[in-house]
Amino acid sequence: MQFFSSDFKLGILGGGQLGKMMLYETRKWDIYTKVMDVSPEAPCKIACNEFAEGSLMDFDAVYNFGKDVDVLTIEIENVNVDALEKLEHEGITVYPPTKTLRTIQNKATQKLFYTDHGIPTAPFTRFAYTSEIEDSISNGGLQLPFIWKSAQFGYDGQGVKVVRKIDDLTDLPNVECIAEKMIDFKNELAVIVARSSQGEVKTYPVVEMEFHPEANQVEYVICPARIDDAVAQKAKAVALKVSEHMKHVGLLAVELFQTKNNEILVNEVAPRPHNSGHYSIEASYTNQFEQHIRAILGLPLGKTDSKVAGIMVNLVGEEGHTGDVVYQNIESILEMKGVTPHIYGKKQTRPFRKMGHVTIVDEDMARAREVAQKVKETIKVVTNI
Repeated sequence: MQFFSSDFKLGILGGGQLGKMMLYETRKWDIYTKVMDVSPEAPCKIACNEFAEGSLMDFDAVYNFGKDVDVLTIEIENVNVDALEKLEHEGITVYPPTKTLRTIQNKATQKLFYTDHGIPTAPFTRFAYTSEIEDSISNGGLQLPFIWKSAQFGYDGQGVKVVRKIDDLTDLPNVECIAEKMIDFKNELAVIVARSSQGEVKTYPVVEMEFHPEANQVEYVICPARIDDAVAQKAKAVALKVSEHMKHVGLLAVELFQTKNNEILVNEVAPRPHNSGHYSIEASYTNQFEQHIRAILGLPLGKTDSKVAGIMVNLVGEEGHTGDVVYQNIESILEMKGVTPHIYGKKQTRPFRKMGHVTIVDEDMARAREVAQKVKETIKVVTNI
C-alpha cells in the first residue's frame, strides 16, 4: 500500500497533545489523517486533514468515524472497544488490536494478565466496589497502607490514591478497583517497546521518572536512567516479555518499579506514545511518534538510540490558577542552551493540567539535570491575575 501523498487515510482516536505530536510526523511524510475528539478546541484540530467532533466512548461515533479509514490507531486508551471490534471484524486495521486494548483498559484485568503470564508485579486484591474494602481491612484480608486504583478510566494521577487510614476511603468513587501493596522502591523506570505489524521489535533506552509528591504526575523524565547496566538489562527483558505476551502493534510504554534489592516489577502499561518518551523528539535518532507511525504501517523501525542525554520537564498548571493560560518567563528558558519548549495548544489551564513539556539535551547528564531544575523553577503555567 502506498502511504505517502496518496489516498491512504490514517484515523486517530483522540485529539490531545499525543495526537498533535504524532501529526508532526504524518505531515512530514504527507500521510492523510483523520482525527476525532470530543472537544472542538482539541490540539490536533489545526494539524490533521479531517477533524470529527465526537465522544470516544460513544459506539456510533467511533464506529462511523472508523468506517472510512484504512488504519485506525489511538492516542488515549479510553475509547469504545466494542466499536473498534466491529470495525476490526469488518476489515479495518486497528492498532493496537482490540484484544490488547481490552486487557489494558481495565487495571484489574491488566494485573491479572501479569500474574497469569509470570510477569513480576506488585501484589494486589481486586474489588467489584470500593465499598467492599473496609470489610476486607477489618477482617484482616487487607493491610494498610496500600494504593487504591480505579479499574477503569484513571490517568495522569486521576483514579489513584494512597490509602493510609480508613478515612482515606471516604471520598473515593464506589467503582471496580484494585488495592495494590505499596512497594518500597528506589526508582520508577520506563521502557518503550516498539512492535511493528511485520513483527519487528525494538526497545528505547530505559528512562528514570521523578514524580511530583502530591499530584502523582511525572515531573522529570531522565534518559538514560542513572542505574547499573545489569538493572537496565533486566528492565528491558521484563518490558519485552510484557510486549511479547500483549501482542500489541505500535508502541507499548511499560512503567516499572526498581525495588530496594533491584527486582523489577511492572506497574502498568500504555499502548501508545507516552509521556516517558517525549525526550525522544530532541534526543533520539527516531522519536517515539515517528516510531509509532512506522510500526502501525508495517514500515521498518527506526534507530532507537539517543544522540545525547535528554531530560523532559512536564509543564503543568500551577495550583490556584484556572482560566486563560499564560506561560510566564518562557523567554528566560529559551535563553538556556539545549532547551526546547513544546506547548500543547490548550487555551485553558487548571491546577496540574498537562499544558506542555520542555526538553533539555546535553552531552553531560549532570549538566542537563541542573538546567532541567532551572527550567522547572523558572517557567510557570499561570493565568492573568
